[in-house]
Amino acid sequence: MLKKIRRRVKTIFTKPFKQKPRRKPPPPTTTSPSPPTSPAMSPPPQTADRHHSRPFLFPQTHSTVLPDPSPFFSPNLTSAPLPTNSFFQNFVLKNGDQPEYIHPYLIKSSQSSLTLCYPSQFKSPAFIYQSFISDLTISNSNNPNPNANHVVSSFSDLGVTLDFPSGNLRFFLVRGSPFLTCSAINSVSLSISTVHAVIELIPNSSCTKYTIKLNNNQTWLLYASSPVNFTHDTKNITSSVFSGVIRIAALPNSDPKFDSVLDRFSSCYPVRGDAVFTKPFSLEYKWEKKGWGDLLMLAHPLHLRLLSDSDSDSINILEDFKYNSIDGDLGVQEESYYQVIEALIKDVEALNSSAISTSSSYFFGKLIARAARLALIAEEVCYTDVIPVIKKFLKETIEPWMNGTFGANGFLYDSKWGGIVTKQGSLDSGADFGFGVYNDHHYHLGYFIYGISVLAKIDAVWGRKYRPQAYSLMADFMNLSKSNYTRLRCFDLWKLHSWAGGLTEFADGRNQEKHKRGGERLLLGRFNGIGLRSTATSSLSDRLYPVKEGDKMYPEEFTRENRVVGVLWANKRDSGLWFAPKEWKECRLGIQLLPLLPISEALFSDVEFVRQLVEWTLPALGREGVGEGWKGFLYALQGVYDKEGALVNVGRLNGHDDGNSLTNLLWWIYSRDDQEVGCDRGGKFCWYSRHYSH
Repeated sequence: MLKKIRRRVKTIFTKPFKQKPRRKPPPPTTTSPSPPTSPAMSPPPQTADRHHSRPFLFPQTHSTVLPDPSPFFSPNLTSAPLPTNSFFQNFVLKNGDQPEYIHPYLIKSSQSSLTLCYPSQFKSPAFIYQSFISDLTISNSNNPNPNANHVVSSFSDLGVTLDFPSGNLRFFLVRGSPFLTCSAINSVSLSISTVHAVIELIPNSSCTKYTIKLNNNQTWLLYASSPVNFTHDTKNITSSVFSGVIRIAALPNSDPKFDSVLDRFSSCYPVRGDAVFTKPFSLEYKWEKKGWGDLLMLAHPLHLRLLSDSDSDSINILEDFKYNSIDGDLGVQEESYYQVIEALIKDVEALNSSAISTSSSYFFGKLIARAARLALIAEEVCYTDVIPVIKKFLKETIEPWMNGTFGANGFLYDSKWGGIVTKQGSLDSGADFGFGVYNDHHYHLGYFIYGISVLAKIDAVWGRKYRPQAYSLMADFMNLSKSNYTRLRCFDLWKLHSWAGGLTEFADGRNQEKHKRGGERLLLGRFNGIGLRSTATSSLSDRLYPVKEGDKMYPEEFTRENRVVGVLWANKRDSGLWFAPKEWKECRLGIQLLPLLPISEALFSDVEFVRQLVEWTLPALGREGVGEGWKGFLYALQGVYDKEGALVNVGRLNGHDDGNSLTNLLWWIYSRDDQEVGCDRGGKFCWYSRHYSH
């Protein structure tokens, strides 16, 4: 995949580990003094046998002032050394009922209940502190012994597990987790009380998520591993009998836009975390997790500083998603940015095959490829909940073309020239942009094959069923051997790029309006090697489209007024397009980015030229009637060097090209590197690198 916009940290999250058994320290040993000897008779110094020697211990004592740890630690822990200055120390001292700050919450355990506080700060010239308020208190409403102590059943560098044996509750408290995780060991009736007033308790349709709104302007989200019924009055929320896992999180700033982030990570929880020193100057966090999906953890501000200086390929920071902290705002480490997920959800919700009004193979193909792109982005940001909807849409739109049941149009085989034409194109040479006379085959079929490939990827059974049709579409323009289709219909093996003109004569020879690579599609089976080869060779022709100052490719007169070629002819370079005059610079730029895909980075790997191209194009946006879709492509390129400015501009758009989406634009902008584009320091695209590995 393209190199994502993210800051790195040397951190590993998923490796489970086992705690080694601890042994009691050996008792102190004493030795009888040796008889005195004269210096001349002293024996030589003895070297200790490291395999049999024991650590030195001072004489043992039995203190009368140290507290007894046994009331709060599980018996299996008390036989080994115990922490005496840890983040959970208050839980095992005196009554164990003083709060501890386990970022981002203050947590207090008392009388078989655990209280959660998302603290606010008190500030004065003399000091700053976080006020503890009992925002939510969780307990078993039918606890037979409500005054029993909690017990620490396990602990690690970054986490502690508190058990309430009499209440059949277990709490996994892990530093940096935005969720409080509670396991109901046996069937319990949960009670959640608050010092505030409960304004609303809103369940989802399956009763596995509840939104809790309090009168102090806090919003909390509660997730259950299985359906559970909660009811409430002003101060209390009570559940039906439940066994499983409950997770509770404060919604940052009570802002609904962060709701989807917490939804996404609600099913995976950490139970412990260790700091591991694997090599000099390196610290790794290893989390043991349960559940399914990806783990969401917060980064301390110091972590953020280290992350910004790290070049490790591990995790990302969602900078806008923060919890207040006395140490500074806590950022979220996660697989992508919530804006992409938020846009993805909306774009997928808008998919509706029955609402498609076009019968054009080109525009229909664009809609298919657009939806398929959403599926790949969903996988990349690990938000796979939307994939079933995308799969349904792709099946409904692709299958009629594959089965020949799309009444208004369809694919047919032409034996005259040996290729695929459309039903409309077979009757009208101007229909489907001349597809019936073999114009633009790699454009139209490329969109279909992209969608087919993605659908086959997420539904292998479907892919096997429609493999023959898919291979036939691909062979129309990507065939190497003699068969029912000509050899490499569009690709020029001398010029090393494709032509689009088809069976139409032009005084200036073959032409192509935009640079296109067969290999930019997800190819199937035996065509994969062909695609990679054509992609690699066509990359050599990238220089035909950009018009750069100082470059000797084009005469000074042409270079002075242009930054990109409109239509590339065999015998001409035109500043205009088939559908737009040369003054419509936004179209000249946008057509080169349509469709916007990972491989688009290859054509625009020179950051300084991209800046010049955008600045050259921007004045054209002042013209009346400029389409929002074309603006989107311009802002995509702006994102190569000015991410923040591009995000602002994209946020102002009120529409997108029918082959593009807000999700795709956000993905593109967020996946730009902060310093450079491409690989190495020369700014050239690297075919073998991780930047392009779909």
